Amino acid sequence: MTTDPIRFDDGAAYERYMGKWSQLAGETFLDWLAPRSGLRWLDVGCGNGAFTEMLVDRCAPAMVQGIDPSKAQLAYARTRRAGEVAQFRLGDAMALPFPDDTFDAAVMPLVIFFVPNPAWGVAEMMRVVCPGGIVAAYAWDMLEGGFPYETLRDEMRAMGIPPSLPPSPEASRINVMRDLWAAAGLDGIETCEITVQRTFADFDDYWTTILGGPSVGSKLAAMTSDDRAILKARMQTRLPTDAAGRITYGARANAVKGRVPN
Repeated sequence: MTTDPIRFDDGAAYERYMGKWSQLAGETFLDWLAPRSGLRWLDVGCGNGAFTEMLVDRCAPAMVQGIDPSKAQLAYARTRRAGEVAQFRLGDAMALPFPDDTFDAAVMPLVIFFVPNPAWGVAEMMRVVCPGGIVAAYAWDMLEGGFPYETLRDEMRAMGIPPSLPPSPEASRINVMRDLWAAAGLDGIETCEITVQRTFADFDDYWTTILGGPSVGSKLAAMTSDDRAILKARMQTRLPTDAAGRITYGARANAVKGRVPN
């Protein structure tokens, strides 16, 4: 297992690679949260704004702030429709740049496993959310095969090329998430499992997408052309295709929510 840094410096590439997956899981996540309208939202690790846009479109927010450590991702986020409502700024999940009790809800969409100290990140969300407010997150189940490109990672490992992992992959486990929320002192803690499916037009659509993927692209670029060809052939064999050549498969995320005590 390697935790080489995973950088997100291309908002458009991230959108193709993970933005669609994020929105698919985010739809189910928001259905589960069932928030009332008019809330003040904080999107921690907003990236290129894929989830932020759903908050704006679906939740009739009074305010939305998104923070992320990547200037390139934030630049892409500002080009979205959400940019007319949401504000995006540089920020660290473990040192949120807001006063206490600023928000009614704070969410970490696909982020908690990137936080070096997840407990600290949860404590910071709790600090900036007012009493009775929501603190929630969802994350791909990184250690139990839930990541959308886990088949690719399996084949890379089989070739002796260990894929990178984020700093805190264990934080994606549902029992760990529940424990983090409980240790922070949040009330009414609930968890759920989210399963989604995505369809690629054909194998070329899939392959082009993963070549630009922030969490695997650098590893693929470092492979020899012969090794990449072998990996490509192995993936063509493993991925399910229908009669029209489309590829459809699923991914799984874990989610947790709780409320700041009154």
